[in-house]
Amino acid sequence: MIYTAHYVSPLGDILLAEREGALVGLWIAGQDYMSDLHGESVEERETPLLVRTKAWLLRYFAGERPAIAELPLAPRGSAFRRAVWNLLCGIPYGATTTYGALASEIAALTGKSRMSAQAVGGAVGHNPISIIIPCHRVVGTNGSLTGYGGGLPMKIALLEHEGVDMSAFFVPKHGTKL
Repeated sequence: MIYTAHYVSPLGDILLAEREGALVGLWIAGQDYMSDLHGESVEERETPLLVRTKAWLLRYFAGERPAIAELPLAPRGSAFRRAVWNLLCGIPYGATTTYGALASEIAALTGKSRMSAQAVGGAVGHNPISIIIPCHRVVGTNGSLTGYGGGLPMKIALLEHEGVDMSAFFVPKHGTKL
């Protein structure tokens, strides 16, 4: 059984999802891949974990820096995707990294000589617990703000909220959801 609750954030409605005492989803309204809940029994209910998650988000949007480890997370995905999501949790608040840097880290962790930045981008793009697992902190090596399931305006808003200097980044002209 999956329990869900809604949270109204400064950036719009957010759907939270819990399974067996762990957070499995956080989707901003209109975000890609919300279909992760299809095929499961879903009940809207404010569980203690979902209440704690709302409090975490309230603190985050108030400018605090709540620790990711405060919440039990259990995103569903392949071992590769989970490894990428784990690396995302290590990106500090207010900082960014690149798909290429993550690909190098994954290659080193898996003992491979190299890893495709596109493969890493696919995993980042399928992150089911956005904001808390901070996929918005990943940018293109050239400074492109590509790749955010909630759309680039949402990615930009989150980075600006965290105080990221946006002067080195740009919005690509093609191939990006706005």
